[in-house]
Amino acid sequence: MTQLLIKNAYLITMNDKREVYENGNILIEDNIIKAVGKFDDSIVNKDAEIYDANGKILMPGLINTHVHLSQQLGRGIADDVDLLTWLRDRVWPYESSFEYNDSLISSTACCIELIRSGVTTFLESGGQYVDAMVEAVDKTGIRACLAKSVMDQGEGLPKAWQKTCEEELNTQIDLFEKYNNTSNERVKIWFALRTIFNNSDELIIKTKGLADKYRTGIHMHIAEIADEVDFAKTRGGLSTVEHLNRLGALGPNLLAVHTVWLTNREIDLFRLNNVKVSHNPAAAMKVVLGFASIPEMLDNGITVSIGTDGAPSNNRMDMMRDMYLTSLIHKGRTLNPTVVNAEKILEMATINGAKCALLDKEIGSLEVGKKADMIILNPNTIHSLPMHNPIGNIVYAMSSENIESTICDGKWLMKEKEILVLDESKLLDKVKEQAKKIREKANIKLNSNFTIIK
Repeated sequence: MTQLLIKNAYLITMNDKREVYENGNILIEDNIIKAVGKFDDSIVNKDAEIYDANGKILMPGLINTHVHLSQQLGRGIADDVDLLTWLRDRVWPYESSFEYNDSLISSTACCIELIRSGVTTFLESGGQYVDAMVEAVDKTGIRACLAKSVMDQGEGLPKAWQKTCEEELNTQIDLFEKYNNTSNERVKIWFALRTIFNNSDELIIKTKGLADKYRTGIHMHIAEIADEVDFAKTRGGLSTVEHLNRLGALGPNLLAVHTVWLTNREIDLFRLNNVKVSHNPAAAMKVVLGFASIPEMLDNGITVSIGTDGAPSNNRMDMMRDMYLTSLIHKGRTLNPTVVNAEKILEMATINGAKCALLDKEIGSLEVGKKADMIILNPNTIHSLPMHNPIGNIVYAMSSENIESTICDGKWLMKEKEILVLDESKLLDKVKEQAKKIREKANIKLNSNFTIIK
């Protein structure tokens, strides 16, 4: 049994009472939180590691609810294009050229960027080499809900991805049975549906049935662009959400990503079925999807979290930046400075993220009995001081530069800016080498008005 005592921190618990200790302590025993706030030192072992966080902020780790691990090496290959060009001409050729090692390097690099930005848990929406993703998660010590990118129809699908409904379902069952709850239960396997463009009704219905059977989640891009809604109406006479409702696919284990093009009735369907939502503000603006009705969803009691999306669409896996963007764009859209305030943003990035991951009994807040997933922020930077309002400063002033340490499952993944789980310099070399090879293999040509002189 090992103990870690972090003391003298400005401690944000995110518990039901939203308790904040101006000078608080936390005791970790193995991977579980044993005590929070003010407690008797007698419960601390003599050989416990003690870390003094005086002047720093301790809070739950951030939960990024929409990530594409396999897209990390594609940062910059799909800038300034519309979504379908982004998908069919850039990202699909890139991803479909992958082999196991490509996915492993991409996934590992993504995990490290997440750790550096204070993320302790992420939800992967689907790649092709889930086994490589599992290896990356195991190696880096982070927590994840992983899924295969599942498609059984659709225009422009690379040949390697053309699968039947049964093939896709069987693959996901095999992955679940092999990897769910591995890596000290840090790995959860989810089912996935890429988009309604690429999923037959049979696949949607059977995926919902299997997710319910295995008590796991479903990760799906929903109402992402106007063309998607038009496609759904043309195919079945109803919009994406209405169609999913008719199929019985809406439910508390469905994570709907983007959800930009929703009607008031569809928001109500989400509420009635306890559908969870992942809001991705940077990606939605960069690929020009539109502005999701986040204040309206929150007002209706829908659980909304924050995700970054993948590197080609964001281009940074930086939850601190996306928290800031979320806080701003909805004030601008509604012309109301009180909507989606700083406290709500912290909820979305922590406890709401945990609810979306179906893990709120285990993570998302600093409480006795929960898993020891937390981050330490150092506010002692010129862009963060003074600290009149620490909660506001985290959202409106700080950046990932302020993330000093990341702890997941009771272990230091990054301590005082140093990545402890692997040699980061060697990883950077692999990223540069492998990214170039993949782009050449996929034959991706980037347009530019600049003259490149070699």
